[in-house]
Amino acid sequence: MSRTPPSGVQSGYDVVIVGGGVAGLAAAWRTARRGLSAAVIDPSPGGGATHASAGMLAPVSEVTYTEEPLLRLGLASLAAWPAFRAELEDETGADLDYRTEGTLEVARGADDMAVLDDLAAFERTLGLRVERLTGRECRSFEPMLSPSVRGGLLARDDAWVNPRRVVRALLAAFEKAGGMLVNERVTGIDAQGPGAPRVRLESGGAVTAGQVVVAAGSWSASLLPGLPVRPVKGEILRLRGPRGFLTRCVRGLVHGSPAYLVPRGDGEITLGATTQEMGYDARVTAGGVYELLRDARELVPGITELELAETTTGFRPGTPDNLPLIGPAGPPGVLAATGHGRNGVLLSPVTADAVAAFLTGDEVPPVARFCDPGRFSQ
Repeated sequence: MSRTPPSGVQSGYDVVIVGGGVAGLAAAWRTARRGLSAAVIDPSPGGGATHASAGMLAPVSEVTYTEEPLLRLGLASLAAWPAFRAELEDETGADLDYRTEGTLEVARGADDMAVLDDLAAFERTLGLRVERLTGRECRSFEPMLSPSVRGGLLARDDAWVNPRRVVRALLAAFEKAGGMLVNERVTGIDAQGPGAPRVRLESGGAVTAGQVVVAAGSWSASLLPGLPVRPVKGEILRLRGPRGFLTRCVRGLVHGSPAYLVPRGDGEITLGATTQEMGYDARVTAGGVYELLRDARELVPGITELELAETTTGFRPGTPDNLPLIGPAGPPGVLAATGHGRNGVLLSPVTADAVAAFLTGDEVPPVARFCDPGRFSQ
């Protein structure tokens, strides 16, 4: 892939995508495959929220009572993931560690089980497929669960993927489609008249293009002032153990606190995640690590015997209603593809299709209309 830092002003691109996380790279790949010349500008592609992500594709188990538009968006993108994955793997030869065994949601006590029962009743009113399980049935699926697990729910339609493998595959696919990667930091976007925005670089250079897509995650508001995106800090751990220690995602409530464990095919288990409104505080705290291990141990006692391989902090790009921002925003010729919160990996196929449609004048997927950035300015 071309990785040439621009000097002076570069022009001639149809599209410049600012941000190389999973959403930005997916949009860049789809755009380049439609025949547009495209460049992605990011000092460290895949090094932001995607790097810290667990990669859950779980709209069913993550549903909440006030976010039905987000649920519909998530279900549409989940349905697109098998074809998205197959196409990406076919083009690159990558193995995304895409798995479809579903999510097992478990409760440690009676109060937590009551919460899950209420959630299951709500999910069924939405037509979602969930199964109520006893504690014994939960352990038949996952023998490493604690004997004290009282019961749970099985969301068979949920899936998950390794987000770091997805990023590597998207970079390779973007290169194959003729894309350019510029390892620079963007300092601003200037309007140069209709259809000619200019992207300023930290090195002093600049890039102009017919259209610009801001997919810079939680930093997007610094490029498009007024865009309602903020950083939501999350601490996440990666453990290393034997293959088959867990076979599906395990989410749990422990005295009201949520925790999740996501297994990989190589034996890694991603454990997360804290949620903190602390700006760009990148510290991994002793308290955060303790709370994650404490709650996970209540659900799966054997995790304390696994190797602690990595501690990571990420900044989810949050919005006031937890829906992403996808569509025209800011100066003429500028689009947003940001604000995906905890769902960036899940929503990458529908985001990529919507962005490509906006850029080429094609019909935008109807479900993406929930994500109009202009909804906050009305």
